[in-house]
Parts: sequence; C-alpha cells; structure tokens
Amino acid sequence: MKLNNVSHIFFDLDHTLWDFDKNSGLTFEKIFQINNIDVDLNAFLSVYEPINLNYWKLYREEKIDKASLRYKRLSDTFAILDYDVKSRVINKLSDDYIAYLCTFNHLFDGTIEILNYLAPKYQLHIITNGFKEVQQGKLNNANIDHYFKTVTNSEMVGVKKPNPKIFNHALSLAKADISQSIMIGDNFEADVLGALDVGLDAICFNYHKTEVGNGIKFVDNLLDLKHYL
Repeated sequence: MKLNNVSHIFFDLDHTLWDFDKNSGLTFEKIFQINNIDVDLNAFLSVYEPINLNYWKLYREEKIDKASLRYKRLSDTFAILDYDVKSRVINKLSDDYIAYLCTFNHLFDGTIEILNYLAPKYQLHIITNGFKEVQQGKLNNANIDHYFKTVTNSEMVGVKKPNPKIFNHALSLAKADISQSIMIGDNFEADVLGALDVGLDAICFNYHKTEVGNGIKFVDNLLDLKHYL
C-alpha cells in the first residue's frame, strides 16, 4: 500500500542503515589485537551483544550515563567470560572502540539502492540515539551523509528516543509537517512506538525478525520500503 502523503522520511542509523553488529565485531577484532586481548571473538560477541543492548535500554531510560554504558558493557562481558582485565585496560578498550568504530562502514543490503530511490522524491533525515562524536563519522565515512537534509542526535536534544522531545525537535529542524512525515527504524520501542506516540507514522525495519504488533507497518529488507514509498 503506497503512502501518498509523505514528504519527509526520518531514518534511524544504527541497526537500520549502518550495520552496527558487523562493524562492531570488526572493531573489537582490531582493538583486541592492538591491546593484546587473547579472547575468542565469537564467544566475546555472543555475551557482549545482549549486554550492550540492555545497557542501551538503560541509557535510553536515563538510568545510566554514557561513561557507565561504555565501561560496564565491557566489564560485565569479561566478568562472565572469566577473563581478567584491569580497569585501566577496559577504559583504554572503551576509548579505542569509539576511535575505530567509524573505520568500518558496512551498510545493510539495499541501503544505497533505497536511498537513491527515495532521495529524488522525499527529504531524508536521521534521528539517532548514538553518541554525537561517532554518528556523523559513520555517515561521512560510509559516504551517505549527502542524502540527509538534517541529522538529529539525542545528545544535542538532551533526551533519547522514545522521548517525544527528540521527534518534535527533528520535525522542527526539518521544517516537516508531522502528517506528511514517517519514521523508519529497527527498535520497536524507541523508533516505532516512540514515533507513533507523538502521532508520527512509522515503519519497523524488522531485521531482528521479532513479533510485530497488529496494524504496525514493517519490512524485513530495506528494498521492501518500495511497497510503501
């Protein structure tokens, strides 16, 4: 079903366009080599990824700060793996991770094709909860920054999705009418419900293959957005 009234499309970045899990894994491989961390990468990632998602949920809910997120997601993972890492090394790994993350820039299949398809017809924007010093680097280094008219970052607004303020700020920055706008993202709570709660239409990029509620628009592949747009 085509959505004929849309003029502005707001995309999430991580896990939606930018393949966070793949790029993150390559980053850990590099920084473990630099810091002589002798741990099985797959074993580390299998423990780290759910821990990281949980800490990001706490961060969205304002229950922990950025420094705690960066440190504890690593310290908890090493503790579960029973791998002894000194605190100063964890802090170094945390800094190195941020420094090297933008050097890997794999995008989801169909990202460039769908952006090329949408860009002539719509104004495209980004709304992201990621750290401001990292997100622009991802857009630049992946060579997709030129597609987006505006980039709204949670740190510049002072709140994170699903807080209504970040959506309203993004709409205002884009000079977009909410009735002519749509949000596309992978996180059901932050991107989809957050948008719907302020009256902004939404499409879930359901690459996680999770259960999507009745009446919620979703795609499993970015190119499937052509069914709607």
